[in-house]
Amino acid sequence: MNHVYGWLLLLPAAVFLLAFTHYPTVATLMQSFFSESTALRPSVFVGLENYELLAEDEIFWKVLNNNLWYAAGTIPTSIAIAILMAIWVNRRLPGRGLVRMAYFTPTILPMIAVANIWLFFYTPEIGLFDQIGAVFGMPSQNWLGDPDLVLGSLIVMTIWKEAGFFMIFYLAALQSLPPELEEAAHLEGAGRWYFFWRVTFPLLMPTTLFVMINAVINSFKMVDHLFILTKGGPDNASSLLLYYIFEVAFSFFDESYAATLTVVLLVLLAVIAVGQFVLMDKRIHYR
Repeated sequence: MNHVYGWLLLLPAAVFLLAFTHYPTVATLMQSFFSESTALRPSVFVGLENYELLAEDEIFWKVLNNNLWYAAGTIPTSIAIAILMAIWVNRRLPGRGLVRMAYFTPTILPMIAVANIWLFFYTPEIGLFDQIGAVFGMPSQNWLGDPDLVLGSLIVMTIWKEAGFFMIFYLAALQSLPPELEEAAHLEGAGRWYFFWRVTFPLLMPTTLFVMINAVINSFKMVDHLFILTKGGPDNASSLLLYYIFEVAFSFFDESYAATLTVVLLVLLAVIAVGQFVLMDKRIHYR
């Protein structure tokens, strides 16, 4: 009876998991092997033809390169800043609650609101950054219209929004560490940096793995900000993989090729996730 009761409790979650995760994944994989159907021509099995087209798609490779640079720019920087902020707000400082709230505020803002705020920051001549630069005699920059600057501008905005979110996990992890460890280190004459690198950081590795997986997923799912800020331009210089998938599916109406791109994205994320577990497994110390 208890066995049946347990399965009944799991049934609602299992139904939603199958309906909204497993079935769409399998359906997307199957659709990537078929051509796009039209009113005059039904969909037919084409095998790996969509993947061959993807391999020859210059825009795909450019977008993938953008996404890899975007991930490389946002993930380590966001994590490093999150750790520093967590260590800072974990101390006994005046107005600690207000400081924590200030760090976390960007996380709770709607994505569209964040994009509009930074659109004001990046607007040439009248934007906040150009106004500050003008005080120091710096020329105006077209932050979102220059192919050399636009991706870096998106990276800065993402770090600002995500670092506070990751900080919460590190703060919780720091507060769970036994205070006796720091007291013993002080008695032994260990400095703060040595204690952090040899004791605190290794004990934070489970949290770091969790945060890294979330950071990787976030770096490959950015769409909302691109709608407001750049729409992938100029000349696809800021287009990222998920935005390109959306564009192919809903602007070009090629659902089969969009399914092919989605399969590549899922495989890429799976490989990265497995790689993170393999590379970090020996460095993780569970308490």
